[in-house]
Amino acid sequence: MDENVAGLLSYVFGFVTGIIFFVLEKESRFVKFHAMQSILLSAAFLVLSTVLGFIPILGWLVLLLLSPVAFVLWIVMMYKAYKHQWFKLPVVGDIAEKQANIQ
Repeated sequence: MDENVAGLLSYVFGFVTGIIFFVLEKESRFVKFHAMQSILLSAAFLVLSTVLGFIPILGWLVLLLLSPVAFVLWIVMMYKAYKHQWFKLPVVGDIAEKQANIQ
């Protein structure tokens, strides 16, 4: 499978496909980077959504605004991976890059 397709697919089902591609990929740092970034990004959104869900009214409103932003970011990340670009998000991208180099 081409690196750009594997990178795109690592974002499709969030941390699930991220974990699959991170574990299965042995050679491509590009795929491992995008897989780890997908895992971390999905985990961050999951934690943030859970916390905001417990805050009545204000948390729900913020979550309502955050959801479309998360969706657009998800689409952008898939597009960048498909175009074979090392698009690093702040904080998450640095961690993903370190993990891709270590493994």
